[in-house]
Amino acid sequence: MDKIIFHIDVNSAYLSWSALEELSKGGNTDLREIPSIIGGDIEKRHGVVLAKSIPAKAFGIVTGEPIVNAFRKCPHLVLHPPDHSLYHRRSEHLMEFLSDICPDIEQVSVDECYMDYTSVAARYGAPFPAAVKIKDSIFEKFGYTVNIGISDRKVLAKMASDFKKPNLVHTLYAEEIREKMWPLPVSSLYMCGRSSVETLHKLEIMTIGDLAAADQNILASHLKSHGTLLWKYANGIDDSEVITEPVDLKGIGNSITLKEDARTREDACHALLHLAESVAGRLRAAHQSAGMISTEIKYNTFRKVSHQLTLSSPVQNTDTIYAHACHLFDELWDGSPVRLLGIRTSRLIPEGEPVQLSLFDLADASANAISSPVRAIPSDRQQKLDRALDSIRKKYGADSIVRGSLLHRKDTE
Repeated sequence: MDKIIFHIDVNSAYLSWSALEELSKGGNTDLREIPSIIGGDIEKRHGVVLAKSIPAKAFGIVTGEPIVNAFRKCPHLVLHPPDHSLYHRRSEHLMEFLSDICPDIEQVSVDECYMDYTSVAARYGAPFPAAVKIKDSIFEKFGYTVNIGISDRKVLAKMASDFKKPNLVHTLYAEEIREKMWPLPVSSLYMCGRSSVETLHKLEIMTIGDLAAADQNILASHLKSHGTLLWKYANGIDDSEVITEPVDLKGIGNSITLKEDARTREDACHALLHLAESVAGRLRAAHQSAGMISTEIKYNTFRKVSHQLTLSSPVQNTDTIYAHACHLFDELWDGSPVRLLGIRTSRLIPEGEPVQLSLFDLADASANAISSPVRAIPSDRQQKLDRALDSIRKKYGADSIVRGSLLHRKDTE
């Protein structure tokens, strides 16, 4: 049968989970039934809205806006602090439950995941009634609601789950995008942030259908590789697989929340260089090389995106990890201010284990050899230099030797 992918998303997860916790402790008010939000500092009313109830949404409150603005819209709003340890536990329970139904689960955040339903379709039957049963079972077992999007492609399943909420199942197969997706405003498209929307509006691209019909070259000239990615998503083009192997299970990574939002590529790549040095150093200290690299972005709206790349040969070199991380950043970034950046490596193998070299790794062997944008295998000289720097830092401290490009900024320290 054709591939079937579910995208399962908890409706207002933080607020739902906090509401259930308060009720379990004897509380008389369900935060989901009153104008309420999760986030920030209760006394100072600082921070941003992390989650909102449906009654709060009726006042025009949106996720990511400053809490002080939310109180201007609704003075009697109830503010509840976040409890991330609680959210982590609730998330684990949900993923365990879903894994019992289908082992092919890719968790992409604390409150959402993809499920490759294809492998269990023969057992559970047609996708739509099965998704409805999963949705209802989650409510019966845990007491909160989810939306489930169904498609033959991941990006369309994600889009479908964002249709009308809460507690609903929607389909968005490739043959349905003209009717269901193209009439939507371009701001509804997955990965299309505020900056991209502004650029597209200047090009008189208002709907997803307009974007799907646009000239790729014009989009690339204004939005670079991100414009091409948006065009593909608008046309339902996405061949990515549900990655059932947990990337973080055997990986080494690091992330940092920036003191000030990164608003330029230069600022972001500066932070990525700092992270690449940290991750590469930890790989070498663990005597491991990585076969996969991923870059994570969290925007100042708290929206998170990530992208990963499987390498032809495993690496542990700072410059190579940095180059790949920047390449992935360029594919992901929509121009919006960045609050957090992360680099993670996975598919680790012992550094002494033999690997099969590809033609790309031998690019310098001949003037006519196939070239690669990022060289996977560093020279012996580079490897010795990395080891020497590691030795100096181990003996005299992490700040004993610093790249010149990192000396002038301390925002990533």
